[in-house]
Amino acid sequence: MSVSLRLSRGGSKKRPYYKIVVANSRAPRDGKYLEQVGTYNPLLAKDDANRVRLVEDRVKYWLGVGAQPTDRVARMLDKAGIKERAATVNPKKGEPGAKAKERAEEKAEKLREAEEAAAAAAAAPAVEEAPAAEEAAAEAAPAEAAADEQAEG
Repeated sequence: MSVSLRLSRGGSKKRPYYKIVVANSRAPRDGKYLEQVGTYNPLLAKDDANRVRLVEDRVKYWLGVGAQPTDRVARMLDKAGIKERAATVNPKKGEPGAKAKERAEEKAEKLREAEEAAAAAAAAPAVEEAPAAEEAAAEAAPAEAAADEQAEG
């Protein structure tokens, strides 16, 4: 029989409260356990003394007879100074996933194309706009004169 130190959830919906228990590793999470060795209340502030409470001598006893803590309980034991936990290194922690990278590349490509199109549109029509504006003004002048004559007549 392998024994583990793990969390057993209690409390109501959206108000979790955990017992730190010693249980057979095959028993259900909230099922039968051998002994309760502490509590964990995640709703309390991180610096609150009652957030994690441990019965240290019993925890040390169970570790001494071969009980294996889960990762979460091992973190608590490390913080309490009962058992050292080797820090895990995850070099890809802040890196986005493959699909997120693809979306970012597509977005950058579209942005680049839009900038190139805007630059081309800004460069080419600047030369052609001036004559077009003069032509429009020349066409508008006779039309205005004709409208004035009709208004007088």
